[in-house]
Amino acid sequence: MKDKGKLFVISGPSGAGKSTVVFKAIEDRDDMCFSISVTTRKPRPGEVDGKEYFFVDLKRFDEMVANDELLEHAMYVANSYGTPRAYVQEKLDEGKNVILDIEVQGARQINEKMPEAVKIFIIPPSMAELERRLRGRGTDTDRAIEARLIRARQEYEEADFYDYIIINDDAEKAAKELARRGPYAADRSNYYDALSPCGRAGRQDRQPLSACEPRCKACKRAFRRGRGRGNAPRAQGGFQRDRRGIYRQAQH
Repeated sequence: MKDKGKLFVISGPSGAGKSTVVFKAIEDRDDMCFSISVTTRKPRPGEVDGKEYFFVDLKRFDEMVANDELLEHAMYVANSYGTPRAYVQEKLDEGKNVILDIEVQGARQINEKMPEAVKIFIIPPSMAELERRLRGRGTDTDRAIEARLIRARQEYEEADFYDYIIINDDAEKAAKELARRGPYAADRSNYYDALSPCGRAGRQDRQPLSACEPRCKACKRAFRRGRGRGNAPRAQGGFQRDRRGIYRQAQH
């Protein structure tokens, strides 16, 4: 009898390279798969029902919401999207690890219904690198890029909701880290993010949020709210970055 698979919830700012990391992590792996979303939008040319999406009308979508058939759902650009509970459960029962690439709000919905899910936040090595990647796409205006950067800073403030933080400074390494998260899931309570909302503290300084406290208004606000882990008992002594690039609470 196969062991039940694990559900991985992946989030991160636009430009963090989530899709690249995930595709590299699951290529040539028959034990990992993407979840397929339900949507009310019309199929585009070449799209196949049950492959890219499960296409339904609004009436059916509303029924799925009412019957608690969706693990999470949201509206985007006048269309509704959601994660079908039955599909995810079927794959988990087959022993497959299922990956969901969703925003923070969806991740919180998932956590309410499946708290055992492993939640992973993927970030670039710095805000400067994130801006470089966004500009390198050549698809957004300066205003749109600035909006994405503002949104990224807001998402960083939600990072402590996740079990793991993976720094995508090298897609191959980040993909390997993502692929091996399963064996460490039971120990995830010992891992904590050390990235400040402004991005100054963290990977470069090897310090918790409190390291930036004197320097930046955003971090001062977070620090006063108790979000700075240097201000919490569990973070006494700061953090150590392990060989896999994950920040771990220092042991005493």
